[in-house]
Amino acid sequence: MNMILSRDAQVKIMENTVNNAEHYFGQFCSLMASYTRKTAKLRDKADVLVKQLIDFANTENPELRTTLKNMAEDLAKVQDYRQAEVARLETKVVSPLKIYGAIVKQKRAEIKKFNNARNREIKELEKLERLRLKSPSDRHVISQAESDVHRASVDANRTTQQLEETIDEFQKQKLKDIQKIFSDFLTIEMLFHAKALEVYSSTFQNLEEFDSEKDLEDFRSKIHISQGNRDARPIHATNLASTTPWSMTSKSGQSTLSLQRQNKRQSEEEENEEEEELEEIHDALYARIRR
Repeated sequence: MNMILSRDAQVKIMENTVNNAEHYFGQFCSLMASYTRKTAKLRDKADVLVKQLIDFANTENPELRTTLKNMAEDLAKVQDYRQAEVARLETKVVSPLKIYGAIVKQKRAEIKKFNNARNREIKELEKLERLRLKSPSDRHVISQAESDVHRASVDANRTTQQLEETIDEFQKQKLKDIQKIFSDFLTIEMLFHAKALEVYSSTFQNLEEFDSEKDLEDFRSKIHISQGNRDARPIHATNLASTTPWSMTSKSGQSTLSLQRQNKRQSEEEENEEEEELEEIHDALYARIRR
């Protein structure tokens, strides 16, 4: 009986090993499948962004149109990398985790086989004890019962040994698989992000080189805006000049021009301050990329 109890404790450890694998590998499989689906959804949303960028670029002037189309092409390239990421996650991470459902089921069958053998052994032992109490002098019946107990014990020992070998191999394979699965996961993620960072860095630099002044000049030429038109006085001011002394008109014009120059200087100073702040941000970002 002590041997049976010792064997039960041994199998209990093996059974817990299988139960833990079933629980946690099932959780990993569910989470990684969800992770892969969400990555695919992110790819789809980025594809929509690419389309919107191209549509918007087609409404703009040449410089911005070219810049945005180049950016859209780069984003599309990143989504190609993301598609490869999704396919690799499905093949190298999710699929191996799914396999553990069948593996665990097989190990449970092995444990069940052992439990059946153990129950037969216990049943034969109990039968032997009852015969010894009920018919202690019937040696033939007791001898037959002892033979049945021996066979049941041999079968239980053989089944236990087989279970030990099976669970040992299971544990060995589990450790190897968990290492490979998550190593593949990290490799896939690093590969995607390395390629994406390379593309994004180039895209960022191209966006920084965008010459907005060319597009602005093109825009102004289309709507016929010129410096002379912006500085011209209103028509009613010209009419007043015919009834106002020349000196007063001149002073009024000078005052207006002085106010315009002051406003212009103030606006230029504000723009310069904003440009300096942006340059500081861009320099910090470039420095981070270079590192």
